[in-house]
Amino acid sequence: MGNFSGVWPALVTPFTTDDRVSVPVLRDQVEYLIGKEAGGFYVCGATGQGIFMSVPERKLVVETVLDQVQERVPVIVHVGSVACTDAMGLAEHAQRSGAAAVSSILPPLYRDSRSLYAYFEAVAAAAPDLPLLPYLYGGPADAVELMRELMPIPNVAGTKYTGPNMYEFKRLVELRSDNWTLFSGMDEQCLFAAMSGACGHIGSTLNIMLGVYRDIRKCYEMGDVVQALALQNKGNRIITVLYSYGFNGALREALRLLGLDCGQPRLPAHPFPENRKEAFYDSLEAAGFFELAQA
Repeated sequence: MGNFSGVWPALVTPFTTDDRVSVPVLRDQVEYLIGKEAGGFYVCGATGQGIFMSVPERKLVVETVLDQVQERVPVIVHVGSVACTDAMGLAEHAQRSGAAAVSSILPPLYRDSRSLYAYFEAVAAAAPDLPLLPYLYGGPADAVELMRELMPIPNVAGTKYTGPNMYEFKRLVELRSDNWTLFSGMDEQCLFAAMSGACGHIGSTLNIMLGVYRDIRKCYEMGDVVQALALQNKGNRIITVLYSYGFNGALREALRLLGLDCGQPRLPAHPFPENRKEAFYDSLEAAGFFELAQA
């Protein structure tokens, strides 16, 4: 069970106009982001809309990404599902296909720690040779206590924590000193999570401006916190624009501007409205997007 590091895109899953996985665009995305020094890929997560895809579609995405990556960087596969049997099957497939680790959200309607433990225990057993990183996204009231309860599962090796509470994040970091991977997942908090001990960062807007997050971590590691904060603030201006136009659709529209047509998101996200495109482009330009995307 190895540790991971660096900046990893939570990969957007591209869809065609008839709502199928676009394999050619997916391959192009992987190459584009490896060229930006992606430390790895997190596939079929919330940004990749994995839980809104069929099991065969999710397997197709995993197989395509792993084939394109050709072991140049590690790939973590999100296998979360309300149906535990689906999550187990996806975990087994990820291990067999050559993934570096598996991950899962806390599935909806699993309301107590006993149910969550049983779920993660089953997923871990389906891929016993891979690290398992529970994905704490809007998670329980006490994420630290939940992770403490899950730690007896042999291959639980850390977490992906998407939230703003750096006090809670730091407590998660300190749960174990060895074989312990803590990824931050809230792009707006990349620098502050690094300051709190994050081994790396996984996020949505790395699909469109990975270099910003790469350089935030590089500046922090070199002790230049002032420049790291300046970059964080620049990135946050773009995030503000995306949220103001509907995040999921706007993220895909920004990718289209970079030459990667990922189509429209699936429900419950909404398509990007045609009548707002010109205003969106102007807002991105005013916020400095095109310069940041080139980094």
